[in-house]
Amino acid sequence: MQPRNMSMSGVVDLAAVKAAQEAKAKAEQARAESARQGGGGAVSPADLVIDVDEAGFERDVLQQSTEVPVVIDFWAEWCQPCKQLSPVLERLAVEYNGRFVLAKIDVDANQMLMQQFGVQGIPAVFAVVAGQALPLFQGAAPEQQIRGTLDQLVQVAEQRFGLTGLAVDPDAEPGAAPVAPRVPAGPHDAALEAAVQALDAGDLGGAVQAYKNVLSDDPSNTEAKLGLAQAELLQRARDLDPQQVRKDAADRPGDVQAQIAAADLDLVGGHVEDAFGRLIETVQRTAGEDRDAARLRLLELFEVVGSEDPRVAVARRALARALF
Repeated sequence: MQPRNMSMSGVVDLAAVKAAQEAKAKAEQARAESARQGGGGAVSPADLVIDVDEAGFERDVLQQSTEVPVVIDFWAEWCQPCKQLSPVLERLAVEYNGRFVLAKIDVDANQMLMQQFGVQGIPAVFAVVAGQALPLFQGAAPEQQIRGTLDQLVQVAEQRFGLTGLAVDPDAEPGAAPVAPRVPAGPHDAALEAAVQALDAGDLGGAVQAYKNVLSDDPSNTEAKLGLAQAELLQRARDLDPQQVRKDAADRPGDVQAQIAAADLDLVGGHVEDAFGRLIETVQRTAGEDRDAARLRLLELFEVVGSEDPRVAVARRALARALF
């Protein structure tokens, strides 16, 4: 068993917009199926903390992550920091009342999962949202920091993927089928779906236009902003010759356009820090229009990765130092 469609090192996932639409569709499908079967639509608080092994990973984590964010706690019985962190996570899972589910994975019994996530030490905490994995933190972090991370996670899950969590009923029987509360269709869902269909068909120009159409009516639409940034990046990178771009960037460090093209390839390949670092260095050693070109492309790449990613915050500070 191997998790599918997962970004094990937290790299940028250029399929995120498609995943968001699929997550919404699957959640709606689950709600409709539950309604047909007379489901109660709520889970017990006991169902918010689950033990997961390799055999049940796809069902308990990947599939469930299309309805609710799943936070993964990698732990072991011999790990003393784990004994400090795990009870905090378990308490917060109940306190957040269905905004996320906590999946506990014993690394001694599930070595394959530990390797697939690239866990270097425990405790280690990851999240899976709509089938996409991202690292949250490692070690027994302070509760205030954990709360901030969880708040950010549930916000991104709701805004980008339409996942509002599970309904929780204290009187529900443990093991009831989890059903997400119904989320009304947004005014731009049809246009966003058209953009995703264009991406599926390889029509990057059509996807770009569809996202622009949404933003013309709703300039703050988070999903459209992300989708447009990603579609434009893919459009730029599609016709590049990677070998030639890499050679040009290495041979001509002062060529701003060569560095910009290489940064695009870095990001498409998931090398987020390399892309950011390349453009920050370019900003440092240029001036005038060249500096502006590098700075603006860097801001576009920030949009692709998403403002909630900690690597963006680090790069923004480095850019400010480079500019001033």
